[in-house]
Amino acid sequence: MNILVSIKQVPDMESKFKVNKEGTWYDGADLAWRMNEYDEYAVEQAVQLKEKTGADLTVICIGPERVKEAMKKALAMGCDRGVHVVDEASFEKDPYSIAAIIAEFARPKSFDLIFTGMQSQDRGSAQVGTLAAEMLGLPCITTIVDFAFEKGTVTVKRELEGGVKARVTAPTPALVTCQLGLNTPRYPTLPNIMKAKKKELLSLPVADLLNISVQQETTRLYFPEKKGGGLVLEGDLGDLADKLIRILKEKTTVLA
Repeated sequence: MNILVSIKQVPDMESKFKVNKEGTWYDGADLAWRMNEYDEYAVEQAVQLKEKTGADLTVICIGPERVKEAMKKALAMGCDRGVHVVDEASFEKDPYSIAAIIAEFARPKSFDLIFTGMQSQDRGSAQVGTLAAEMLGLPCITTIVDFAFEKGTVTVKRELEGGVKARVTAPTPALVTCQLGLNTPRYPTLPNIMKAKKKELLSLPVADLLNISVQQETTRLYFPEKKGGGLVLEGDLGDLADKLIRILKEKTTVLA
């Protein structure tokens, strides 16, 4: 069995963010970096499946040299090898382009299962996994919170709006995107961290895998403008109703 898990390195969300000088993305100079939280669940599920089936497990990550730190964590968690797609401008690429890179790498490898996080914490598009599956012609199950594999069939539970869970099955090969709470990601032990240093970590230039132009471009990134506070109305209910109607009429007149 052949498994691929795709991860992304993102800033720690507790960091203090600044817009870069171009005004198109955040400045990464003084940020702390980590593996995308959703991807940690994807790695853990892939490793559990590897341990159950004896599968071969590859982790792929797109980005500059620093993303190797996130990949080393995935290797220490149990992945067999890593593939680093070297791209200093990965932050400029839209979800379609990122999915195309993953699909181009995966297509000749005939992976039985591909795991991704549901979304990234910085961009939050939740599109990369589904787009990659479409490009590869694979069934795709998103937002999974429970996973089982038996005799070439994936059985999962999907989290839907309102706390509803839907049970879905699909034959392999397939792609699944992982939601928070799917499992409990393991903490890499020191012996496994040392073993990870000896595992294969290949580097591929992004130009070898991407032969399309970026479909979308971020033209401006900015913090929301500060607005005034809310208005608290106090008093008798009848008077409050009159005040509210008067305020709504005034706002409507201004907007008109």
